[in-house]
Amino acid sequence: MREPNFIPENRRQVIAQRIADGQAVLSGALALEFHVSDDAIRRDLRALAAEGKCERVYGGALPISRAHTPVAQRNQQDLNRKVALCHAGAQHIKPGQTVFLDAGSTVAQITPFLPQDAGLIVVTNAVAVAAAVAHRTDITLHLIGGKVSPHVGGSVDGLAQASLTHFHFDLCFLGTCALHPDVGFAAFDPDDAAFKRQLLERSRATILMVTTEKIGTTAPYVIGAMSRADYLLVEYDVAPKDLAALQARIATTQCSAPARKI
Repeated sequence: MREPNFIPENRRQVIAQRIADGQAVLSGALALEFHVSDDAIRRDLRALAAEGKCERVYGGALPISRAHTPVAQRNQQDLNRKVALCHAGAQHIKPGQTVFLDAGSTVAQITPFLPQDAGLIVVTNAVAVAAAVAHRTDITLHLIGGKVSPHVGGSVDGLAQASLTHFHFDLCFLGTCALHPDVGFAAFDPDDAAFKRQLLERSRATILMVTTEKIGTTAPYVIGAMSRADYLLVEYDVAPKDLAALQARIATTQCSAPARKI
């Protein structure tokens, strides 16, 4: 009699749980483990992908990032960790720069760390960022217009993308929903991904600030390969193997200090 894990439904549940726990899975390894054919595992992964539980890639599947909820909800999650990342990220801002602050729950936390009286020009598509910076008389603020997406927390439509052609940025803090060393960084909204690709083209340097839960995950719309980013800021507790894989693709990879309660 077969073990319960070898029953197709149970096998699929085991695979789904591993992916939900943040593990990437390989078809060949699963076939050996469960004593089934590669085709059987591929059927399992196709079914899980159809249910939105994973993203199929060559040779296996990757976890879907959990950062697919509206930004208003994500703004309340892991706040102290995001603040720690932004404190480290703000150290890269130099006087007189034109800086783009992208929409996203992590980038939104950088506004208190923008240097005083530094002659900054800040451009943003994020409603929350604009509201936080609007009172700063020492900063020249430009708000990218267009239809506001509640999921993204800012404008990413065609009008917003057209507005980017009027700017060139010294430094861009780019939001991302998911990041994997082999796949790159990705988003859940196609317009958001297209907007971010334009930012990459119009920015002299790009910084990604990524919470640990996003590392090793993916989303449907790839923004760019890891090599397209100039700086990567990750949390202090990222797994050593993940850090090594990221450092192999982005030389300037920095860890934030331990997050403090706020």
